[in-house]
Amino acid sequence: MKDKIFNIIKDSIKVKSSIIAEKESIRILDLISKKLIDIFKNDKKLLLCGNGGSAADAQHIAAELSGRFYKDRKPLFAEALHVNSSYVTAVSNDYGYEHVYSRMVEAMGRDGDVLLAISTSGNSQNIVNAVKSANSVGMYTIGFTGESESKLDKICDSVIKVPSNDTARIQESHILFGHILCQILEASLFDD
Repeated sequence: MKDKIFNIIKDSIKVKSSIIAEKESIRILDLISKKLIDIFKNDKKLLLCGNGGSAADAQHIAAELSGRFYKDRKPLFAEALHVNSSYVTAVSNDYGYEHVYSRMVEAMGRDGDVLLAISTSGNSQNIVNAVKSANSVGMYTIGFTGESESKLDKICDSVIKVPSNDTARIQESHILFGHILCQILEASLFDD
């Protein structure tokens, strides 16, 4: 059992070491950080979406930004699109699950806002549809995916691809990216 635990931790470290070595994710995180600083300075909002563990990551990141990360400060408008369970079940029933996020983007998204779409495969139809809706209203779109080629690669303004096909390792890296963004945003927007 101890060997198994050791190997899982080693695999996680290997993925993060690959992120550092390839440098593309760092370049894109820098670009995204600057974009998010700009939108929050201009009273715009960040919407987030994902399925399963990626929905949990979307909600986690939104909570860090709308609540607090390290410091007590003004809340930022960040909202995970799945948190209204009555809405999710009604739209899923009436229109189909593939429209659950796109309809909320149509309702809440405005030109100049940002959508962060989290999908380990990058091919979930409800996530793809959300990005398409966001693009149609002039939102800046960000994808967090795994390393495989995906639909999000072609339709997002920025995509960070975790160099792995292992769902758990991808999700661990996605929340790392989210925490990096939260820390940079707090330091940039609220340092005295």
